Amino acid sequence: MKRYLLLCLIFVAGIAHAQLNLKVTKGVDNPTKIAVVPFSWAGGRLSEDLGKIVGNDLEFSGQFEAIAADRMLSFPRSEAEVHYRDWKALGSEYLLIGSITQQADRYYASYELFDVVQQKRVFAKLTVDGTEAQLRDMAHHISDKVYETITGIRGIFSTKLIYVEAFQKPQKYRLMLSDIDGFRPRMLLETKFPLLSPVWSPNGQRVAYVSFEVDNKPAIYIQDIATGRRQQMTNFRGLNGAPAWSPDGQKLAMALSKDGNPEIYVMNVLTRQLTRITNHFAIDHEPTWSADGSSIFFTSDRGGKPQIYEVNVASMQQERVTFDGDYNARPRVSPDGKSLVMLNKRPGTTHHIAAQDIKSGNLRILSETNLDESPTIAPNGAMLMYATRSGGKGVLAAVSLDARVKIIQPPKQGDVREPAWSPFFK
Repeated sequence: MKRYLLLCLIFVAGIAHAQLNLKVTKGVDNPTKIAVVPFSWAGGRLSEDLGKIVGNDLEFSGQFEAIAADRMLSFPRSEAEVHYRDWKALGSEYLLIGSITQQADRYYASYELFDVVQQKRVFAKLTVDGTEAQLRDMAHHISDKVYETITGIRGIFSTKLIYVEAFQKPQKYRLMLSDIDGFRPRMLLETKFPLLSPVWSPNGQRVAYVSFEVDNKPAIYIQDIATGRRQQMTNFRGLNGAPAWSPDGQKLAMALSKDGNPEIYVMNVLTRQLTRITNHFAIDHEPTWSADGSSIFFTSDRGGKPQIYEVNVASMQQERVTFDGDYNARPRVSPDGKSLVMLNKRPGTTHHIAAQDIKSGNLRILSETNLDESPTIAPNGAMLMYATRSGGKGVLAAVSLDARVKIIQPPKQGDVREPAWSPFFK
């Protein structure tokens, strides 16, 4: 928890940039209705509205509908003031109340959740604390607790997002860090050269990515998120691309063409020892690890068109795993290891995001937008984010793995691309 709070302090201390704007375009057919009562506070105006943030977080999941404060019939501050008939009249199924107090420079938010249908308290008063700069983190923490209590799935509102912002005049690229709702954007790196394929380390402390800043050639870098310190990991001729952390954080899979043809390699991050994984005349690239680290999925055109293959790291045995569509690429594995998310194209269609059950091979199209790319999966496996085009600009979109929730995050400036969802923070 201390490491996470340190990240939060570093995060809010960064340079302010234009945030992404959240727009939920479609949720589940029957979302759970919840009333988040504005948190009581006896002091002056706070810099953040915790109740509103919690309501927005839950609606971001697409599984909840937050009842607007101006529709509420009462504003209870304790269990004794909760009158279930008021909330039943609004159709609310759950009720969250809370209060904020201050001691010195720390704020304490206490909150309780009630089941309106069964007319009982779900959990007793809980408290989260932090500085004024951490009020938004406190709200996300509450959202995570409420979401997990009701759905049984761990909440992802305290996780972060890394993405690339691209500008044309003047040409520049920024590696950005933000909350997953787009708030509190902070620049990690700015360069006039392209940035590609950012990916979080499993412990959430570092990011690997591709930059063209040396002689306008691709190279893989690792950057410490807290300090900004960077290491150039590769400087081979030709392609140096698509870094992917192993689940234990000790190795990077990557695509290199240093021997003449793009192949999959694995590098020990500490010793930089390279192991060649594939050896084929076709183009092998875009590696990603299986959830247990025993194999690597990658894209190859060895069958004539791009499809996804799997190679066992120990035995080097390889097999093709996608057959639905004439184009499947950019594989990503869900945290539970059961689903393979990818770019899929069928004859006569454009690129869409799809998810394939690894065991059965059944494939489901998830997105309805056009020119989709760069899928990244939430650490709880419930949602994924990807880059797409809307209104002539690069934007980020999100969708649940059951394809029922659709979210668009258009930028205020620049094109946004290459999203990378963080792991859970300790």
